[in-house]
Amino acid sequence: MRSDETISPEEDNDAPVSNLKEVGQIQIPDVVERIYCLSIIGQIEGHQILPAQSKTTKYEHVIPQLLAVEQNPKVEGILVILNTAGGDVEAGLAIAEMLSSLSKPSVSLVLGGGHSIGIPIAVSCMKSLIAPTGTMTIHPIRYTGLVINGHQQFEYLQKMQERINQFIYSHSNINKEKLENFMFQTGELAQDIGTILIGQQAVEAGLIQTVGGVKEAFKELNCLINQNNQYQ
Repeated sequence: MRSDETISPEEDNDAPVSNLKEVGQIQIPDVVERIYCLSIIGQIEGHQILPAQSKTTKYEHVIPQLLAVEQNPKVEGILVILNTAGGDVEAGLAIAEMLSSLSKPSVSLVLGGGHSIGIPIAVSCMKSLIAPTGTMTIHPIRYTGLVINGHQQFEYLQKMQERINQFIYSHSNINKEKLENFMFQTGELAQDIGTILIGQQAVEAGLIQTVGGVKEAFKELNCLINQNNQYQ
């Protein structure tokens, strides 16, 4: 770039957005808010690109945001808003693992739905909430595509299911027997096995800690931030 060339403020502000679209990298410049809000909306897109008409959350965009939150001293806590139908299992589990390993206080809020692989994400935070009308669908891993070696494929899916279940056990109050009962329930879903839990039902099952909305979520997060600051 020549010394006489200048960059307009508009071009400079567009740079992080362009970088996010191209390589999945994002920075949080000059953050003044102490709470960072991360929304996980639609289907979680992983290694395969979903159709253009689908509303998606790309995991390669979420991961850099979480890294930026962890290393930014101005961010004191993170609020995760969930309204997802699920999606790529590996990508969803990666997001859940990163959220659970953050050093900063975190709160999740299920609005609308936190289905399928959205469940590990919902339980990964220090505190979890669900709206009274929020729903969560528990079901086994689904697989679509060509199966070459049935026995090996079954073992792979079984191990993946065990990874998901173990994560849920470790980050919620539901036990193995109850989770599996919900997962293999028949007669509730028209074309699948599984269970739909609504609001208070998810709390009573032990998946989510409490029922609430945005106001309650911010209250819980502020309490966690204050407690965290006292011990630093």
